[in-house]
Amino acid sequence: MADAHGNARVLIVAGSDSGGGAGIQADLKAVMALGGYGATAITALTAQNTVGVQSVHPVPPPFIAEQMASVLDDIGADCIKTGMLHDVPVIDAVVRELDERAAGIPVVVDPVMVSQSGHRLITDDAAHRLQAELLSRATVLTPNLPEAEVLLGRSIDGHDAMVKAAEALLELGPGAVLLKGGHAPGADVLDVLATPAGVERFEAPRLEVTSTHGTGCTLASAVAAGIAQGMTVRDAVVRGRAYLHEALRTSRPLGHGAGPVNHAHTVKPF
Repeated sequence: MADAHGNARVLIVAGSDSGGGAGIQADLKAVMALGGYGATAITALTAQNTVGVQSVHPVPPPFIAEQMASVLDDIGADCIKTGMLHDVPVIDAVVRELDERAAGIPVVVDPVMVSQSGHRLITDDAAHRLQAELLSRATVLTPNLPEAEVLLGRSIDGHDAMVKAAEALLELGPGAVLLKGGHAPGADVLDVLATPAGVERFEAPRLEVTSTHGTGCTLASAVAAGIAQGMTVRDAVVRGRAYLHEALRTSRPLGHGAGPVNHAHTVKPF
């Protein structure tokens, strides 16, 4: 919940996207567009655009921890959102800071593993460590279908399989799971929210747009902003999905590949 002055503070621990469509850049835009305050701990620098990822420059884990400590010791946070955590030392550093400085703060874990262009962003060992150490600390886990398949070690084919996968992911320890279905084929897109209270399906017609870069980061950060503002997980998911839908609907092509969504639609026309 926001602090005494009404600031809904979200600390974003994730990688940078030089193209501005995903990663830290998308996270900050989404949080700001929904009325929150975003602070960052950058885990990696990428040379990236709408076509793909050309290079990744990791940030040393001690400096990632120092960034988190600097923000938490002064500004504080009402929610923490994690994105690209590319190897085991990075995950260990983030987990230590969460345990030492962020007890009781909700955490949205977006298990970023593969870029939209297919570039692998996390090692196999890190995927296992994330599952073992971070999922149990997550208030909400927000995987897309390929990420969920990595975490569960099986394919997910069809809407019924998505529901079962969301329930299986919930058993791994997070407080809630939002399984995002945008990667699945079909005219409709299904997202599944699983909580201890049950499963809810959110279905909408697929928008025929090419500007889809950073949709996962954007939705996870929109959910984090809502939680920071004191919303329930479900309400944060409902508002976040509506925000992303409009960001997709009002997007315009940019670059030669999958362009960014219109994060600023709540602020001004794009």
